[in-house]
Amino acid sequence: MSIILELQGIRKTYQLAEEEFHALKGVDLSIERGEMVALMGPSGSGKTTLMQIIGLLDAPSDGAYQLRGRDVTTLNENERARARNLDIGFVFQAFYLLTRQNVLENVETPMIYAGIPPKERRERAMWALERVGIAEKWRNLPSQISGGQKQRVAVARALTLEPAILLADEPTGNLDSRTSIEIMSLFQALNNEGSTVIIVTHEPEIGEHCERIVRLRDGLLESDMQNHDRRRVVA
Repeated sequence: MSIILELQGIRKTYQLAEEEFHALKGVDLSIERGEMVALMGPSGSGKTTLMQIIGLLDAPSDGAYQLRGRDVTTLNENERARARNLDIGFVFQAFYLLTRQNVLENVETPMIYAGIPPKERRERAMWALERVGIAEKWRNLPSQISGGQKQRVAVARALTLEPAILLADEPTGNLDSRTSIEIMSLFQALNNEGSTVIIVTHEPEIGEHCERIVRLRDGLLESDMQNHDRRRVVA
């Protein structure tokens, strides 16, 4: 496998009134293509800040970030947005589906901004919905499907531009235990097909589904271990 992202000496400092808050204090991390990694830590550990930097939602105060061999540390906001749209697929806890659009239209949304023609958008959206096992719901509105199905739609939407990395922030936070297992089995299946998956979570039982667990505490990397007891499930 080849390295898909590499962070070196990543620091992030926020100015809070007259004080500085050091959210990240020099983090080194590399992730290989095709890995499934849990990024874990308690509240205030820096995991959300690190996720935002990995996802190009924010820039580090110091350090270097290579994404697919490209230095993205010094990109301006517009350049970060372009790189983010091409390379990162996001899945969030809150789903962020458009309530007045049906499932298919929700999945098509990122491709509209990417300038993909309507016929290709529809074909890609149906492919993504089939890939996550919910193609039969394509006409439904978000209010007509379950929480687990909404998250599958969100995953399908993230897959349409075939991102280099699938980045999921607390993807099971709004789901019950059984549905959480179903969603993690979906991420495992996508990972088995070659997708690089990063799961940001504070829940140990979710991290157990990943092959590697990276823990942060107080803005520093506390541990980085292979999970030999990975919980494997099949959707």
